[in-house]
Amino acid sequence: MHPEDKAIYPPQPISVGWSGRCPRCGEGRLFDGFLTVAARCENCGLDFSFADSGDGPAIFIMMFVGFIVVGLALFVEFTFHPPYWVHVVLWVPLVLGLSIGLLRPLKGLMIAQQYRQKAALGELDRG
Repeated sequence: MHPEDKAIYPPQPISVGWSGRCPRCGEGRLFDGFLTVAARCENCGLDFSFADSGDGPAIFIMMFVGFIVVGLALFVEFTFHPPYWVHVVLWVPLVLGLSIGLLRPLKGLMIAQQYRQKAALGELDRG
């Protein structure tokens, strides 16, 4: 937690991250748009300039969605032997839906964890 936090029971990163709420107060919105992080919390005033989730959410989504879809596609292929167009009809919407649906919650979770763990850019000690 940051030193300026006065909360006795700070919100849990998973609950505020998945709901897109401020990691400090749990009330204000974290996002201005679908994936655009707000400048600051409208409730407590926390500056969100520290928030940089990078490619983290995308990597987790690729692993999770890839595991699910490949497993299901193999099951369907070896069980039913459908034509290729059935695979396209089944898996393209599933991949798009899961990927887009998970992107915002996972980005919120990554930002909440950054805040909770006081993550910052790495620095080399030149001393």
